[in-house]
Amino acid sequence: MEKIVLKKLATRAPKGLDKEKTKKLTKTMLEEIDNLQNLMYAENKHSLLVIIQGMDASGKDGLIKDVFTAVNPQGIMVKSWKAPTSEELVHDFLWRIHQYVPVKGMIYVHNRSHYEDVLITRVHGWIDELTAKKRFEAINHFESMLTANNNTTILKFYLHISHEEQLLRLEERMQIPEKMWKYNENDLKESELWDTYMNYYEDAFVNCNRIPWHIIPADQNWYKNYLVAKKISETLKSFKMKFPGLKKA
Repeated sequence: MEKIVLKKLATRAPKGLDKEKTKKLTKTMLEEIDNLQNLMYAENKHSLLVIIQGMDASGKDGLIKDVFTAVNPQGIMVKSWKAPTSEELVHDFLWRIHQYVPVKGMIYVHNRSHYEDVLITRVHGWIDELTAKKRFEAINHFESMLTANNNTTILKFYLHISHEEQLLRLEERMQIPEKMWKYNENDLKESELWDTYMNYYEDAFVNCNRIPWHIIPADQNWYKNYLVAKKISETLKSFKMKFPGLKKA
């Protein structure tokens, strides 16, 4: 795999792309996702795991709200990963993740994921390079096992926001009342480590690419939503699902 160099990739929509037309297309695809998820739930043969990674303020929460707003709550589960608890820390790093992988018929969305264990842990020097290498191998085996043994499809999205846009959004959290609840004093400290985070993200893309990463320009929410909705809709269609007939007695 050719190394992904994030600073060379756009964080905004192509110039000239019609915003309103794109938003209408997104709305249509969201309706498709709702219908396809209902079909997947009924057929009960496939499952979908959506992994969303990105820097602070890249729009992970908003993406989940916007793209999955129409999906039947019975067919989806969202798990937001925070720092490990004391109980989780005494197990292997994938122990807590494995408890929240999708069952057949379901879409599970992970807001952050097991990749934090090879990102923030390396940025702050909490693990050494040998441990990181072993974790890359474990992640690859874990994801391969899910796809091979439970008919799970995994979509991995990195929300690619520019550093300039991130700083603007973090500033908004300190000024706009409706966004103040999101403010975390550590966010600006982590932002100062931007280049280090980019380096380790790029390393994760190289070492964990058996299931490809989708790099999503994230400076504009309407374009970000469109790209993610498009990929999810296309993926669900590729399952070629059918409603089951009457069950035999």
